[in-house]
Amino acid sequence: MVLLRQPVPSFVQLAAHPLRWQLLAVLSGSDYRVREMVTLVGESQNLISYHLRLLRDGGLVRATRSTFDGRDSYYHLDLDRCTEMLAGTGTALHPTLGRTSTPPPFDPKRPLAVLFVCSGNSARSAIAEALMREHTSGRVDAISAGTCPKPGMHPNTVRVLREEFGIDISDQHPRHLDTLADRRFQAVVTLCDKAREVCPEFGDDTHWIHWSIPDPTQCGTGEDTYPTFQATAAEIDTRIRYLLPTLTTEP
Repeated sequence: MVLLRQPVPSFVQLAAHPLRWQLLAVLSGSDYRVREMVTLVGESQNLISYHLRLLRDGGLVRATRSTFDGRDSYYHLDLDRCTEMLAGTGTALHPTLGRTSTPPPFDPKRPLAVLFVCSGNSARSAIAEALMREHTSGRVDAISAGTCPKPGMHPNTVRVLREEFGIDISDQHPRHLDTLADRRFQAVVTLCDKAREVCPEFGDDTHWIHWSIPDPTQCGTGEDTYPTFQATAAEIDTRIRYLLPTLTTEP
């Protein structure tokens, strides 16, 4: 019997290279700039940029322009795309290997406090706080704050949480980060490139994560800006779903 030669799945081709696998592992925990990945993996900038381009072309990695320094970019691992490609890789070997398993229920064994930070605390970090509370049924002490908080919540923030997720934050107001100086958190997540640069330390044992997410409030308040808030909330919701398992496994 002659076996037909099967093409190697694209995920295997992309991830099999040792440096690309390192980059995927690094980006699975946080968004980073190229120069930061140079330090983290110990390879030259040119080499890392070359392999990042291959990962971007393959759909595993995305880049966003930094809102702090427009000449720079943050790289982000598309975990949904990785899940899809991994399932396809398993199916290529055997049909039963492509089945996705149900994630285990979120069951923290210790108290967890997570802080979400952006500049104005009127959209991104407020959405993240609300969705973290929703996903964990309040078992995580989620809180959000801004480095330069706005006078009130953006109306589309209130609307998108109510209409898309059934969450009411109409009575919530932006909070200044300075009011939390005495608090300690297991994880601090910055959702704003500018906030990342000025966010203070919260202890050596804090797990730092950065999500480079554009500010939807820059689009204004008109009806035509609402889809931007929908896309922002959807991305934050996806990131939180992938963050939850790491909260119970990482120090």
